Amino acid sequence: MTPRQNRQRDRAGRGIPEATVARLPVYLRALTGLQERGVATVSSEELAAAAGVNSAKLRKDLSHLGSYGTRGVGYEVEYLVYQISRELGLTQDWVVAIIGVGNLGRALAGYGGFASRGFRVAGLLDADESIVGQEIAGMTVQHIDRLEDIIAGHGVSIAVIATPAGAAQGVCDRVVAAGVTSVLNFAPVVLSVPDGVDVRKVDLSIELQILAFHEQRKAGGPDGLASLAAGDAPPGAKQYVETVEA
Repeated sequence: MTPRQNRQRDRAGRGIPEATVARLPVYLRALTGLQERGVATVSSEELAAAAGVNSAKLRKDLSHLGSYGTRGVGYEVEYLVYQISRELGLTQDWVVAIIGVGNLGRALAGYGGFASRGFRVAGLLDADESIVGQEIAGMTVQHIDRLEDIIAGHGVSIAVIATPAGAAQGVCDRVVAAGVTSVLNFAPVVLSVPDGVDVRKVDLSIELQILAFHEQRKAGGPDGLASLAAGDAPPGAKQYVETVEA
């Protein structure tokens, strides 16, 4: 069993909800900012405000880590950074391969936040012969035919898929067959993976559509889309609004 699988088993044994896990990176980002400003301790109210959650939810989330703070003092910033980093697996390095080196892939390759958070990009791969061989962010783009070799040779733990939609599932199948069990998917498609493989999907167009929905509601007043005349809304719009509100 790998260290990551051990950590997942331990986390499940402690009963940490996935919603809590999803908020831990937000807390860590806020704590890192406090640490950089030389703040030694922080109250739950201050940390909750910085993270954009209510203080009761924050205290409950941190209690899953065994961190309860000190009454009248709050949380020790440095130790809480360590606790959350340990829980997220950031106390060790993780090797990443980026597949698909178009505009998005290039931007990801040049993102400095990976290294500072324990993620080392070991490979850039693409099928386009005009891109293969280019130097990007200090790395040479390799042909996709070398995918399995790079995964095995560098011990890749996480695959980032930034390919066109039509190529994403095939790439995903290959990285999973090569032993990768964590995938970050930027392609506009839902990937099918076997049990034991974690996929996180990032779809910027969906986020923009959700923002557009809220902008339309704000422009239309408190009733939002409900103020549209009958027949004005496209098919399925009412159902979509009800789903979002739920």
